[in-house]
Amino acid sequence: MITLKPETLSEICDHAKSEFPYECCGIILGTETQVFVRKCRNIQNELHQEDPDTYPRDARTAYVIHPDDLIAIHKEADTQQRQIKAFYHSHPNHEAYFSEKDKADATVWGEPAYPGATYLVISIYDTEIRAVKAFTWNETAKDFIEIKAPFGET
Repeated sequence: MITLKPETLSEICDHAKSEFPYECCGIILGTETQVFVRKCRNIQNELHQEDPDTYPRDARTAYVIHPDDLIAIHKEADTQQRQIKAFYHSHPNHEAYFSEKDKADATVWGEPAYPGATYLVISIYDTEIRAVKAFTWNETAKDFIEIKAPFGET
C-alpha cells in the first residue's frame, strides 16, 4: 500500500486539470522513503481515430498509456530499485469509481496485472477536483474494492 503526501496528491490533481476534458493517466513509483509521479501520455484519441471499431471511446472516457512511457517506467523501476506503487487516471465530468473497463485493464486472466498496486481515480468537473478514490485488489472477493484513500496528513 502507498501513502500519498499532499504534494503528490496535488501533482496528480494538477495533471488531471491540465489534461481536461481528456483523461489523464500516470504511474507512481516508490521506494521506502520516496514517491515519484510519472505522467504518461494517453493515446486513446489516436487509437480511436485509427480504428474506431476496436476503440469506440475517445480520451474523454478512456485511456491507454503510451507503450513507450510504460517501457520507460519499467526500466526506471528496474534500474533505480523503485516499485510500481500506484496507477492513476481521471474521470472528466464523471464520478470517481473503478469502472468495468478499469477492472479489465488492471487484470490478466482474472488476476491483478500489478499485484499490490493501488489504483487512484480522480473525479474532475471543469477545473474542480470533486474526489480522488483508491481501489485495490481483494483476494477474497477476487475483485477491486474501494479502500480508504491513502493520503497523509496535510
